[in-house]
Amino acid sequence: MGRIKQLLPLGNKPVISHCLDTLIAAEINDIVVVLGPHRAEILRFLGALPNQVKIAYNDIPGSEMAESVRIAIGVINVSSSGLLVCLSDHPMVSRETIKTLIALHGQDPDKVIIPLYRGARGHPTLFPARMIREVLTGHTLREITSRHPEKVRYLELQDEGVILDLDTVEDYKKLSEKMVID
Repeated sequence: MGRIKQLLPLGNKPVISHCLDTLIAAEINDIVVVLGPHRAEILRFLGALPNQVKIAYNDIPGSEMAESVRIAIGVINVSSSGLLVCLSDHPMVSRETIKTLIALHGQDPDKVIIPLYRGARGHPTLFPARMIREVLTGHTLREITSRHPEKVRYLELQDEGVILDLDTVEDYKKLSEKMVID
């Protein structure tokens, strides 16, 4: 993108604020934001955060998502039954989607829950705490789901936000237009 994705303006606030606001509105009590190389700029923008939001740092340049999850595991509440892996480049996920994933986790706590929109896999993914800890042994998130296909549950949702991400300038333009329309 050439810019810090988390700070791209989307509507009246930056991308990362959309994500945090959604998690807070969904009543998530233990939120860990893992920041990488642009943490100073992002922290300066975020300012004071609510008590349920903790900040952690991934100092490994170019690392994959699993490394950030490993770092978050060291910070989350040990009594958590699951870990919802949310990506800041998916800012349009609805609060209702988050609540639906959590409710389904309560009914089926041993399953990885992956949202779908019109059959396409999306984010966030909810992992059972016992299973997500496999990242600590060097596995990636994709490897974990591949190793346990019988534990993966797909959930078709009407939330296009689960597949709308910010990987390119074109993606950003589309999301910006959707914010104006919605």
